[in-house]
Amino acid sequence: MTRSVNEAIDPNESLVLGRLLDTQKQAHLRDPIPTVQVRKDRLNRLADLLKTHNVRLQEAMSEDYGHRCHAFSELADIAMPYDAISHARRHLKSWMKPSRRRLEFPLGWLGAAGRVEYQPKGCVGIMSPWNFPVNLTVIPLSGVLAAGNRAMIKPSELTPVTSGLMAQLINQYFDIDEVHVVTGGVEIGTQFSALPFDHLVFTGSTAVGRHVMRAAAENLVPLTLELGGKSPAIIGASANLAKAATAIMYGKLLNSGQVCIAPDYVLLAKSDHEAFVKHAIAAATKMYSNGLLLNQEYTSVLGQRNYDRLQAYIEDAQAKGAQIISINPTVENDANQHQCKFPPTLIVGADDSMKVMQEEIFGPILPIRMVDSTTEAIDYVNTNPHPLALYFFGESVKEQRQVIERTTSGGVTVNDTIIHKSQETLPFGGVGASGMGRYHGHEGFLEFSHHKSVFKQMPYDLLSFLRPPYGRMFKLYCQYLLKR
Repeated sequence: MTRSVNEAIDPNESLVLGRLLDTQKQAHLRDPIPTVQVRKDRLNRLADLLKTHNVRLQEAMSEDYGHRCHAFSELADIAMPYDAISHARRHLKSWMKPSRRRLEFPLGWLGAAGRVEYQPKGCVGIMSPWNFPVNLTVIPLSGVLAAGNRAMIKPSELTPVTSGLMAQLINQYFDIDEVHVVTGGVEIGTQFSALPFDHLVFTGSTAVGRHVMRAAAENLVPLTLELGGKSPAIIGASANLAKAATAIMYGKLLNSGQVCIAPDYVLLAKSDHEAFVKHAIAAATKMYSNGLLLNQEYTSVLGQRNYDRLQAYIEDAQAKGAQIISINPTVENDANQHQCKFPPTLIVGADDSMKVMQEEIFGPILPIRMVDSTTEAIDYVNTNPHPLALYFFGESVKEQRQVIERTTSGGVTVNDTIIHKSQETLPFGGVGASGMGRYHGHEGFLEFSHHKSVFKQMPYDLLSFLRPPYGRMFKLYCQYLLKR
């Protein structure tokens, strides 16, 4: 495609970032309300990119990780984003329709009309993370494009191969005034977050999210922040422990725990913990019966630094009295392993003095904390920052309602883990320290749209009594409003 900005510019300069943004904003002014056909064309190109370069993207992610399960990459970073695009394409025409609103009496009765039109915001910045480098770029981008916006993308510098490939492909499939990717390290990220976008999406840690929010505040840029946190799994008295353990270990070991909504710790009755540990070991062993080191379905943690960080959690917890259970299905010796494959590990008897209970884990470590009841578990969750996800296991409807109503989290899944994020009909986002804003499906379209109120006055000047000098009709109207 023809590029509309000088190809020779260095994208690693703040001046150039400003020029790119200005190019997109000028394009938005020329075509402020793209037709449904234009939006679908952009979504079609994005879908074609995923399908055509599926294998290349999988290989790039695996190279960045040291090893990443290709089957998982195809599901999470190719098929799920493709499904999000397909969902947007199917519903786009209905989403774009203005929403008619009923007016206060007597305006609607006398011929006035009101509606809300969903107008593109303009240019949206997307800062995507390393743990799902394609998914967490493409899914928000599908909502941005469905809403008729342009986009600039800054992917993570921690997955340089994948980020470089995405930059190459997206910049090949889209004109620079539609979608453009810039790559670089922390300095470029800092400059990117300070740009006067019309909206900014950031996915990453709470600590970095605070810096992004401060930078965006200088230009009053509205934000969507997905920040993660420590997502609890509460096991109620009515739970099937075997099913709960299987679901929790699946969620914990997915991408080797490097998932923003992975179950971060378990809360359960002390009397159930031995049975739960037994079932958890069995579930992990069944999934990875071929071992870990050479198993193509077991993903590495991203780099030695993260491997060492996880090992430090284990050593700290052990020194403070926790029982450490390393799950090694085929009793492999990892002394010479170089792929940073961290074994599934249970920390039994975890407490708040341990670092593993103070920080988001982002790895295949599962702390287990004992409580006396579901009520105590709820109280514990409520003493901590609001999580991005919460998982409850139990058949009792009363317990389910108690947990859902008395806790605050971005989302809840009952009797499973992770699955709620994959549903395009459900909004996804955090609350408090775990983020703000919602996207996926219709909520994504709404998030990236300006909701413009349009009021059309009646053809007759029947409201002159609202203008000075105020008389009897004005007084009667005020009395009418106060009696409603």
